[in-house]
Amino acid sequence: MAELRTNSKIEAEYRARTKRSAELYERARRVLPAGLTHDSRTLLPYPIYAARASGPRKWDADGNEYVDYFGGHGALLLGHSHPAVVKAVSEQIALGTHWGASHELEVRWAELINRLVPCAERVRFTASGTEASHLALRLARAFTGKPKVIRFVGHFHGWHDQVAAGAHSHYDGSVPAGVLPQIVEHTILLPADDPVRVAETLNQRADVAAVILEPSGASWGQVPLPPGFLAKLREITREAGVLLIFDEVITGFRWSRGGAQARVGVTPDLCVLAKIVAGGLPGGAVAGRADVLDQLDADVAKRNAREKIAHQGTFNANPLSAAAAIATLSIVEQEDVCERAERAAEAIRAGMRQILVEEQVPWGIYGDASAFIIFQNPKNLPLDPASFNPLQFGFAELKATRNANLTYRLRVALLANGVDLMGAPGGLVSATHGEREVAQTLDAFRTAVRWMKAEGDIPAF
Repeated sequence: MAELRTNSKIEAEYRARTKRSAELYERARRVLPAGLTHDSRTLLPYPIYAARASGPRKWDADGNEYVDYFGGHGALLLGHSHPAVVKAVSEQIALGTHWGASHELEVRWAELINRLVPCAERVRFTASGTEASHLALRLARAFTGKPKVIRFVGHFHGWHDQVAAGAHSHYDGSVPAGVLPQIVEHTILLPADDPVRVAETLNQRADVAAVILEPSGASWGQVPLPPGFLAKLREITREAGVLLIFDEVITGFRWSRGGAQARVGVTPDLCVLAKIVAGGLPGGAVAGRADVLDQLDADVAKRNAREKIAHQGTFNANPLSAAAAIATLSIVEQEDVCERAERAAEAIRAGMRQILVEEQVPWGIYGDASAFIIFQNPKNLPLDPASFNPLQFGFAELKATRNANLTYRLRVALLANGVDLMGAPGGLVSATHGEREVAQTLDAFRTAVRWMKAEGDIPAF
C-alpha cells in the first residue's frame, strides 16, 4: 500500500506548485470513484489536472508547464494538437460529428491501414482498443470453432472480462472480482518466455482458437520477449492451425509505420489497433486476414455456410475520429516520424543510464522503439545500470513486484521539475520531442534521483 509522507521535500514541492489540482481532486472525489476516470492516472497525493497541450508539452490548471511522456496514453505520436490534425477535425466538426451512415472517410482510413500494416487484408473499426480486443477474440473463436485462448502473464489487452485475469493482477489465473469464473476458465495463461511451453500446450489440446500477445512484451515492453520468440510463435501457431493475434494498440504505427509486425518481420493472422490508429481521438480496429474478418460479411458467411458474426457500435468509424486518423496516418506514411521519436527516446535512455551511473543508483533503463522504461529495482537486486539487461530478469522482478511508493515518488519528483511520466514508470516519446525536451528531461531526472536519495528512497551501490 502506497503511503503519503508529510515531511517530504518532494511532496512539499509538488503541493506548492499544484494547489488548483489539489482543489479539483477534492471535488472529483465527491463524484468520481477515487476521484479518477482511469486507473493509470492514480498518483499520490493527487494527480495533476491538465488545461491545455501543444507538441511535446502540456500545462496544468495551475499554469505549470511539463514535458509530456503520457502522450494521450501513447496515442499522440505526432504530439499534442498537431496542425494537420487540428485542421482536419475543425473542418469535419462543421460538417457533422455523427452521420449515422457510411462515409468516404472510413474508406480512406481503412485503405491507409491496409497499405501500412502487413496483415491488414480487411479492417473493422471499433470505438476503443478494448472493443477491438473483444471482437478479435470473438472472430477467432467463430472461425476456428474452438473456445480456448492462450494469453501470456502480464500482457494487457483491455479491460473486458475475457482478458482481465493475469493482466495487472491475478497472475496465477484466478478470478478477478466481478468476472465470471466460466469466462476465466477459457483462458490458458502461460509465461511469455518459453515457446516450448506453448508448443507443448498446443500439442496436448485441440480446443485452442488463438494465441494473443503484446508483440513488445508485457506492458509496451516492460517485460521484453526473448529474441526469436515471435518468429517461433508464428511457426508453432501455423503448424497447429491456431490464429496468432498481435495486440498492437501501443506498437501499431509506433514500433514502425507498419507496427511491430513490420519491424520484426512476423505477420500475425489478426492484429488489434487503437491509440495512434485514430489520431488521438477515440477509435480502434481489428485488422487481418480476409477469411477471418469476412465472417462479418453476410454474403460471404452465407456462401461459406457460416453464421454471420454480429458487430455493432455507435461510434465505429466516427467521422471526427476518421478525419484525425487520416491526417495522422498520412503523415506516418509519408514522413520519418517513427524514426524521429525513436532517436529522441534513445537519447533519453542513454542519458538516464549515464545519470544512474554517475549518481550510483542501482536502477535500470531500457525500452524499444520510442519507449523508455525505468526499472526501480524494488528488491534491491545486484544491478549495474551501465550493463543492465532486462532479459536477465524475469516477470516477477520486472512487473509483478511493484513498490508503489517508489513509483509515485519518482513521478511526483519529476512533476515538480516539469516532466510527466507514465506509471510504469516510463514514457512514450513523440516525433515532436527534440533536444530541448531531452535536456530538460535529463536535468529533471537527475534532480529527482538526488531528492529521492536524500530522503532515503534509493540505496547506494
